[in-house]
Amino acid sequence: MADPHVTAARGPGAAPGQDGIALWRRIADSLRRETPAGEHAPGDRLPSESVLAERFGVNRHTVRRALAALAGDGLVRSEQGRGTIVRGRPLDYPIGPRTRFSEIVSRQARAPSGRLIAADEMSAEPDVAAALGIARGTPVLRLETLSAADGIPLNVATSWFPAERLPGFVAHYAETGSITRALQRCGVADYQRRETRVTARIADAQDALALGIAPGSPLIATESINADTEGRPIQYSLARFAADRVQIVVET
Repeated sequence: MADPHVTAARGPGAAPGQDGIALWRRIADSLRRETPAGEHAPGDRLPSESVLAERFGVNRHTVRRALAALAGDGLVRSEQGRGTIVRGRPLDYPIGPRTRFSEIVSRQARAPSGRLIAADEMSAEPDVAAALGIARGTPVLRLETLSAADGIPLNVATSWFPAERLPGFVAHYAETGSITRALQRCGVADYQRRETRVTARIADAQDALALGIAPGSPLIATESINADTEGRPIQYSLARFAADRVQIVVET
């Protein structure tokens, strides 16, 4: 049965309803009303275009236009392999002396998690060696990780650590899903953010797959160095955030 809030007109789908409002706009308004009512919570996937077309008694072109309007208002996003997802408020991501992913996410009543994608040991290339304050060619650990809040991927990161100082680090991260806890297990009780550089880039196929977004989607990229309490660099990281899921907050 067609939705009673929408009066359908068969055909191209752009014909106005009885009150003169185009059908696609009436559908968009109907879906918009359902979001604050809790019928479609942030992170939920909307029904498929064909299901919505059946519900509202219109063709898929009309539904597609309604969804495009909602996306333009920032209420939904399209994710590769998932469909149309209801957007929540972007997570505030403060950058300051103590930048801890788990703490940041937990303070906003969300559940943090981390997953190891890949890890290997390599010789430090010039840029990595300079960031970690070590000689070129020194053994370093390279980790590819995925961090999420409430199961929704927020960032994928490539990080390098001095291998000699952190025996067992990869296994500790794989078990805990936390850089902080893995460092603690290796004897690094605390650390602080030395510097962060923020840039913009677009998602390549690999990052898009990990984050569940379309290739070419905008990313917020951060290049950061963390140092232990003695001021020695312990982590050099390049993180790529899904731009519509976080907003960077610079703490002073």
